Amino acid sequence: MKRILFLLNALFFFAMVNSAWSVPHSGLVTMDFDLSVHEGGKEVKLWIPYPVSDKEQLISDIKVSGDCASSAVYTDRTYGNPILFARWNKDAKSHKLTLSFAVERQEIITKDFPEKETAWDSIDYKPYLGASRLCPIDGEVKKLADEIIKGKKTVQAKARAIYEWVCQNMYRDPDTRGCGKGDVRALLVKPGGKCTDISSVFVALSRAAGIPAREIFGIRLGKKPEEDITQYQHCWAEFYLPGYGWVPVDPADVRKAMLVENLKLEDEKTSMYKTYFWGGIDPYRIKLSVGRDIVLTPPQSGQPLNTFGYPFAQVGDNTLDWLEPSTFKYRFIYGAN
Repeated sequence: MKRILFLLNALFFFAMVNSAWSVPHSGLVTMDFDLSVHEGGKEVKLWIPYPVSDKEQLISDIKVSGDCASSAVYTDRTYGNPILFARWNKDAKSHKLTLSFAVERQEIITKDFPEKETAWDSIDYKPYLGASRLCPIDGEVKKLADEIIKGKKTVQAKARAIYEWVCQNMYRDPDTRGCGKGDVRALLVKPGGKCTDISSVFVALSRAAGIPAREIFGIRLGKKPEEDITQYQHCWAEFYLPGYGWVPVDPADVRKAMLVENLKLEDEKTSMYKTYFWGGIDPYRIKLSVGRDIVLTPPQSGQPLNTFGYPFAQVGDNTLDWLEPSTFKYRFIYGAN
């Protein structure tokens, strides 16, 4: 009986994966920030990844409130990431801000890829072909990429080989702090981490193979009528397929499902997850930013920001730890509408 139920679920799963329709998910997200623990004598600045609409997500009813001296929406100059920036004066006793918005997110199903790949110019995708501080594309990374794609002729075949390698050789380490740093050199030695780590290995290997690729940083939406999503940040990846466009992949969610459900690589359900997350993305997430080594607008003090999936704040020139609630207090709530 269990075998019959599994086969029925598998048939439904593959029908969903190969269908042309998508299932939307909607709700209201409220982000509350309180940096009031930092009082007196220093300017407080807060940068928040600011969601905007695109073909996969509709963002509406945006509201910003708080006691900051000023706030505005900017974009960074390299990737065009929208940023909500707020500033409090040195003498401010309270530092509070709330950002809320409604979202409708589409499931992404991209499966009908063209048989022939068109010509493309690497100049158009320069930001997504080069190295970043923790994401090199030379040395051992290049050597490994060449081994993985050996004998593959097309971009799609090369990207699929890299995706399969990452799914097979990386693993989810629940002890990793936050979403991970995406330090690819370290990850080739110890291939365990969370979503940024696993996605960044895919991106680095793809770029080393000459395929434009990028990390996408966002946050998962809740599935309950109301849910605390403060720690639901997530990172997945995309590669550029000539003649088609950007294709999403999420090897990190394959490995997460394997850990949560105690699956092995050879299990049928693992194969189902790998099929789905090759070009498929569930609707329980929103995109917030893209790229690595980001100089924010207005610019932050210190070095470029490794990733911008979390809010970022500075008191004077001191950067707050966005994973330490005692000094950087915020709460994100999802509510169904």
